[in-house]
Amino acid sequence: MIKDDCIFCKLANGIFDTNTVYEDEDFRVILDIEPASRGHALVLPKKHFANALEADDETLGAAMKLAARTGRALKEAFGCDGINILQNNGEAAGQTVFHLHVHVIPRWEKDTVQFEYKKNSFSDEEMKATAADIGKYM
Repeated sequence: MIKDDCIFCKLANGIFDTNTVYEDEDFRVILDIEPASRGHALVLPKKHFANALEADDETLGAAMKLAARTGRALKEAFGCDGINILQNNGEAAGQTVFHLHVHVIPRWEKDTVQFEYKKNSFSDEEMKATAADIGKYM
């Protein structure tokens, strides 16, 4: 299903030109037009899902496998020191385009790419209660 007002649906399905790295019947991997580093790629399912929380398990598994495959290709192509595989769900988590996509970002020692968060700490009792709260819904 392609959503008419979704730019990533159009990119994934070849309606607009992209710098395509890979394509099969279910996915397209393209270069990000605002890359964090050279080779920054996006894994896009051709079927529309707003984010990973709405996607089916088969699509999610295939997207992660393809992200890892893309990461290996980036390491071979550029000899980068590491790879970030990043996926955001919801505006509060940094999602700006509401079509499931996975960022695959080549990293080098001392590059300028940053993903930071303030670390918190919780007591053992709070951690146990948190695990129990989450576990109710698994």
